Amino acid sequence: MLSLSPVSPAVNGRTLGFVCALAAACMTACQSKPPASAPAAAVSADTWAVVDGRQITRDEVEKAYRRSREGSQALSEEETLAGKLALLNDLIVQDILMAKAAALKLEVPQNELDAAYENAKKNVPDATYQQELAKRNLTAADMKEGLRRELLTQKLIDQEIASKVAVSEKEITDFFNANRAQFNIAEESYHIAQIVITPVREAQIGNGTGDDATTPQAAVAKVRMLMERLKAGASFRDLAMGYSEDPESAPRGGDMGFLPVSRLKQAPPQLRDAVLNKTPGSVNVATAGGAYTLVLVVAHEPAGQRDLSTPGMRERITETLRGRKEQLTRMAYLTTIRNDAQVNNYLARRLSEAKGAAAPNLVPSAPAGK
Repeated sequence: MLSLSPVSPAVNGRTLGFVCALAAACMTACQSKPPASAPAAAVSADTWAVVDGRQITRDEVEKAYRRSREGSQALSEEETLAGKLALLNDLIVQDILMAKAAALKLEVPQNELDAAYENAKKNVPDATYQQELAKRNLTAADMKEGLRRELLTQKLIDQEIASKVAVSEKEITDFFNANRAQFNIAEESYHIAQIVITPVREAQIGNGTGDDATTPQAAVAKVRMLMERLKAGASFRDLAMGYSEDPESAPRGGDMGFLPVSRLKQAPPQLRDAVLNKTPGSVNVATAGGAYTLVLVVAHEPAGQRDLSTPGMRERITETLRGRKEQLTRMAYLTTIRNDAQVNNYLARRLSEAKGAAAPNLVPSAPAGK
């Protein structure tokens, strides 16, 4: 595995935690509601879920799947269906959030959507981008709609949670005093985070989605997908928690803390070159033996002792504490709205009834409780 050795984690930047929290909420809130007294309305074979009376169709899941996966990667039928089932769970929660956003009259202005779309395909030649869309059987409108839904649900989360989280001066001081040793940097160091992808099946997966690239083709496709989402503005921490295949660093958002330059110089050349002299905020990909590591340079710090009067220190601690509170509150919020919704996941029911049999026809049968 191409990975940097972990050290004591230091102060992180703002943590959004949306993707991982969304996936975790789907897994946490899987208890079935009591069946409604009224009989369930008939649904077509292409209805894969119904959320508070709103349908999520097979076509919607297929498009979302093609947006996030390389169309030519070789996956087994079981791996493909598992990926679609996980994605459907995400779309169920997203549908609930979209309905709440509509009730609050939240919208994504067209100029904001256009700017986000152009940023997502930045540095990709137009001809190459169009070829990729054609290969995935998608249109620019499909991509924009997926991006609009992501922006809108994030706007709702920001309004309902992020804007209401506060950090007191006492909490900042207490955090610094409890972690004073972390702010004494003995030598020039880089604060980094990582997302690890390997081309083989892992014995242990510690990420929030259970995603595991098991072939070289799947590993390449996964790197592309993650880089695309980063370009679109996704949080590195979120993606690490949801998709990194390193069981040690994934749960903490890929955070590796501060690594002294002397240790970095002893690291494999690919990893060393992905960090040294790189600009904070940049993400670079290191590869060796078919494995990939996406490396985020969080900060580059000279040696010395920091205290609360050090420029930027209070802000960094504030963002760390705010991120922790937001992540916990977001997890609770997503779990609550998922529990309160009436959900029938027809795809899950059909796959469960198949009991691993080959090629389930995916035609919904009886309504499945949440």
